[in-house]
Amino acid sequence: MKTHYVIPVFIPEKACPFRCVYCNQYHIANTVEISSADKIHQIIEMYLESMPTSAWKRIAFFGGSFTGMSIEEQNEYLSIGKQYINKGKINELQISTHPTYTTQPILDNLKNFGVRIIELGAQSLDNEVLKQAGRGHTVEDVERASDLILKNGFQLGLQMMIGLPGDTYEKSMKTAQKIVDLGANYTRIYPTLVIKDTHLEKLYQQKKYTPLSIEKAVKWTKDIVKLFEKHNVAILRIGLHPSEGLINKEVLIAGPFHVSFRELVDTARWKEIFNQIKQVNNATLSISINSKQYNTAIGYKKGNKNDLLKVFKKVEFLKDDTISDWDFEYKIQ
Repeated sequence: MKTHYVIPVFIPEKACPFRCVYCNQYHIANTVEISSADKIHQIIEMYLESMPTSAWKRIAFFGGSFTGMSIEEQNEYLSIGKQYINKGKINELQISTHPTYTTQPILDNLKNFGVRIIELGAQSLDNEVLKQAGRGHTVEDVERASDLILKNGFQLGLQMMIGLPGDTYEKSMKTAQKIVDLGANYTRIYPTLVIKDTHLEKLYQQKKYTPLSIEKAVKWTKDIVKLFEKHNVAILRIGLHPSEGLINKEVLIAGPFHVSFRELVDTARWKEIFNQIKQVNNATLSISINSKQYNTAIGYKKGNKNDLLKVFKKVEFLKDDTISDWDFEYKIQ
């Protein structure tokens, strides 16, 4: 299978009429420049220089409700991508948008320009959570849009957030299962963060909202990831990118942000798996693992290995690529 390469083109908060409680779109819009056509060409060319010619490549327009823009604006961006498709340099386009901006004429236009993947910001599939988050759509809107996208031959992405106001572990697990049931090919999982200049910050300061702890966010995400993997839903991202803005404590007010969030989740998965090992005091434990899983099995800051060393005299991890992902073999001596 060919490796897929993505060229991200950000259109910050373009055409989004809703102000979700967690989003500081107006603050961002004043500080982030919207890329011109020339700038987009420069971005694409820069990425292409480092990508193998034989790789499957796509341009992905991120950051706003793409299909909420006027058809003229959409076509300005899409035509740039189409030029690269026509030249054989790019294989397909990807866009992200709001569930309410998905109609047959819109999809027909996207298809003509070579769009193959459409991501919807579902965030939750619980109507009460959506209402409290100010998302401006319902579960039924996501269902209708997802069905239309798939019937038109596109691949479907459904993003979700955990820990929104009114959310619970059970609601998040039901959202994940619903994403599976709707036939999503892709998903992203984002823990809710409290960002400066948002309504969520006001709720937090008024003690009307409590974000998830990092421990809870890792636990919820771990279980959600296992569900998605069981049903072959590809996870494009876990956690927000550790950008300079989020590392800045003046921007990030509260919430379960960690620069290595996915590594924490994988570490927790392996810790759960290793619980099945029979504990033998003062023995030597040898664990064989696929090389792709080697570091996360040992754990973030060697957390899993250190936990095992509380029982075993010696713990060693060995690489064995005949062993499947998320499986292992062990010997106790």
